[in-house]
Amino acid sequence: MLPDKVDVLVVGAGPAGSSTAAQAALDGAEVLVIERRPEIGVPVRCGEFMPQTDEIRRIFPQAQDVDALLDVPSYLRSVDTDRIRIFSPKLRSFEVGFHGYTTNRDRFDQFLAERARKAGAEIVTGVTCTSFKDGVVSTSMGDVRAKVVVGADGPLSVIAKSLQLERSWDLCPAASTFAKGDFEPVPEMYFGNVAPGGYAWVIPKKEGANVGLGYSKRYSRGDLNFYWREFLKFRPMQVGKLKGKTVPMSGPIPCTVKGNALVVGDAAGQVMAVNGGGIPIAMICGRIAGEVAAAHCQGRMELSEYERRWRAQVGGPLKTALGTKRLAMMMFGSQWRLERTMRFLGPKGMGKAIRCQSVLL
Repeated sequence: MLPDKVDVLVVGAGPAGSSTAAQAALDGAEVLVIERRPEIGVPVRCGEFMPQTDEIRRIFPQAQDVDALLDVPSYLRSVDTDRIRIFSPKLRSFEVGFHGYTTNRDRFDQFLAERARKAGAEIVTGVTCTSFKDGVVSTSMGDVRAKVVVGADGPLSVIAKSLQLERSWDLCPAASTFAKGDFEPVPEMYFGNVAPGGYAWVIPKKEGANVGLGYSKRYSRGDLNFYWREFLKFRPMQVGKLKGKTVPMSGPIPCTVKGNALVVGDAAGQVMAVNGGGIPIAMICGRIAGEVAAAHCQGRMELSEYERRWRAQVGGPLKTALGTKRLAMMMFGSQWRLERTMRFLGPKGMGKAIRCQSVLL
């Protein structure tokens, strides 16, 4: 049974939702998290690559106290990496220095959820949110009234839809799976016709690799399975079954707060438009959401402060990344233009793009 009333109700127990819940509970709010999946983090639908904390500080220099927030136990780190290998349409490779590590996303999400539980949040799985109106969230296990409702329920957010908030208009199909074998500890990104408007990846892990691709429907001539088969023709691997998702690639939505509710993570479009990365941003924005939600419940702050704070800490780089993505989209229509542009940018320019920095400066 779910409680009839709580201070903060969080819909979704991914990195955004769990980070929100942990902070709100630490700050004294009564917090309930509902998650539609029976088991948090399962199935895995993610590339499972995380930037090291030093990279996060470079990408988001205004983000506060990221070291403690992003610190995870060693068992969640599969393979440490110090560079990324990027392939052009003609398979010319570029080595870009970048510190990161691969993780097991299911265990990563479960760790964050357990951190929220230890902070005092209650988490209930197997509960579907169906609608939100007049401060009441309707679920498959009954209605819950909350002082603050947080939509951390992904790019197709029910909370955002119920609030009539604008949602991401550029939802890119993506899928990943696990490949067995020995792989060099260097993540690979493949651009061009293999994944129009996106890229394919091979991300090394212990005893194998996370492999997959994402593409833009705007430039596609086939579905996800078509591009997957084409990718495996020139990069053959022993792979499992694909698990798909959609990634919001049009940048943050214009408004993330309305009434007594806010949205965070994929639901807010808080994703790096140049590469689809969103876990660290979801955690940063989730912590801000939790701080503001708890303070609002205690009568100390307006919810609109959430919008101001997250944009101040990560909004600038996300806007730059969107501009870079729009520039890149002009090149994706022509393999020749894309090839020439990648050669012109070189490793230095690509490194700037990955870090949400302007490639024109």
